[in-house]
Amino acid sequence: MTDGRFKGTETYVATDELMTAVDAAVALGRPLLVKGEPGTGKTMLAEEVAGALSRPFIEWHIKSTTKAKQGLYEYDAVARLRDSQLGDERVHDIANYIQPGKLWEAFDSERQPVLLIDEIDKADIEFPNDLLQELDRMEFFVYETSQKIRAKTRPIIIITSNNEKELPDAFLRRCFFHYIRFPDRETMTRIVDVHYPGLKKSLLKEALEVFFEIRDVPGLKKKPSTSELLDWIKLLVAEDIPPEVLRSKDDRKLIPPLYGALLKNEQDVHLFERLVFLNRRQNA
Repeated sequence: MTDGRFKGTETYVATDELMTAVDAAVALGRPLLVKGEPGTGKTMLAEEVAGALSRPFIEWHIKSTTKAKQGLYEYDAVARLRDSQLGDERVHDIANYIQPGKLWEAFDSERQPVLLIDEIDKADIEFPNDLLQELDRMEFFVYETSQKIRAKTRPIIIITSNNEKELPDAFLRRCFFHYIRFPDRETMTRIVDVHYPGLKKSLLKEALEVFFEIRDVPGLKKKPSTSELLDWIKLLVAEDIPPEVLRSKDDRKLIPPLYGALLKNEQDVHLFERLVFLNRRQNA
């Protein structure tokens, strides 16, 4: 981060479009909604922005059972009832049973934090709408203690979605949106260089050829992602697999070595074998 603008980091390769999106969301004071294929670095983005800005980093990972109010606070009535039965003096102060959520933590931070709301589309369809007022006003009310919580500084909020379900229009209007496109070969080369700076260029070239060949196979249930490519390259290096093995045209070896890092179900393995075999017969 230089001159207050996000430029990526030593460990995170960001495109010009992504850097512009981060800067625009910060300038507008709006949440940055990031979509893209799994494995394209959506979740990592928030942590890298926090590191680049030297800001506190707060993570709120959303599950199918997560409710919006949990991001504000939770009141443990069961614990209070148990303590009252035991004669615990704590029961006289209801604040002892209020557990601040991640949004409260972000609002209470003395320094502007980066708040990640990860995989918001996993929650109930009403979840995003239930947060609209709090994200707009940067405040909420704790009814049990008659306490109003106001943000000390407006957090930088980064929200990720895997497009499992559509998000409400009212919520989308309040966000700055960016779709992380899957990296092209040039960008992918830069990403691999960041993680494996000493990798032989011949091995990198052949690994990328195989990787993009697999991704181009029509009908795959799950295309391999950037993180899976990095795992595969790590294994190739660990097992000292030479580049020529990846170039092999031996029909008895239709799929690449250590393919389990790239292909994650048997249907995709069989599909890839079948298509590569047919292609090689046609080109024989």
